[in-house]
Amino acid sequence: MSLARNVFWTCTIWDDEDAMRSYMLAGIHRRAMPRLIDWCDEAAVVHWNEERRDPPDWQAAFGRLLHEGRPSRVAHPSPDHQSFRIAAPPPRPFVTLRFTA
Repeated sequence: MSLARNVFWTCTIWDDEDAMRSYMLAGIHRRAMPRLIDWCDEAAVVHWNEERRDPPDWQAAFGRLLHEGRPSRVAHPSPDHQSFRIAAPPPRPFVTLRFTA
């Protein structure tokens, strides 16, 4: 079996914790996230609060992930997932999407 080697970095920014939790617990996010367990062999998350409204750069988010993040539960963890070894994001994202309310 060959591995797809798909890598996805996402960063979401919310006005407050209530807005974030409302999104997490409803709609497409609620339906998709349980499938992450079977779809992925590596996954991690980090959460923090900031006073600034502009997004952190990818290297800052990566640093936060390494020092404050945690692995997500996956059914078939890779050796890197088991050791919480995370490859750095690319210097520039391939695609940036911004959604505002």
